[in-house]
Amino acid sequence: MKKEIHSLLKMRAVAMAFEPEQKRDTSTITEIIEFALAAESYGIESAFVREVCTLKDFTPLPGVPSFILGIVNVHGQILPVLNLNIFFNLPDRGLGELNKVIILCDDQMEFGILADEVNGTKAIYREEILPVPLTITGIGEKYLKGVTKDHMIILSAESLLSDKNIVVNEEVNQ
Repeated sequence: MKKEIHSLLKMRAVAMAFEPEQKRDTSTITEIIEFALAAESYGIESAFVREVCTLKDFTPLPGVPSFILGIVNVHGQILPVLNLNIFFNLPDRGLGELNKVIILCDDQMEFGILADEVNGTKAIYREEILPVPLTITGIGEKYLKGVTKDHMIILSAESLLSDKNIVVNEEVNQ
């Protein structure tokens, strides 16, 4: 009986002997809007997202770069929408019922980006965002913040919103 009690107490001690989880600083948490582009998982900081809406109607604009899908009316405000599939040279699935427009904004700029679908929000620690792999080159490289362990590509909203190459400011001479 003493052996059984000793064995039971030893099993309990082993089961309870674990290192306590270290508390993380919640100020390093970043809220991410997770969305799909060309069958890949992407994320963008929700601090730069005004809202997400369904793409219902849009008006194509003649004479703009091909990465600009067109303009949409969101609550009476006319906003341009960028097709990141074309902008990043990704395969374009075309438009469907699941397409969403993620409205990005800061104090200088506001526009929408087209997402194949929005998967929701996710809170991640900033230290879990790994550096951009060296194998990624090309136009999208400067717009990437990093990659998570589960292979979600985090876009840099700051880079997108501050890029002068996205702004179309041409006048037509007649």
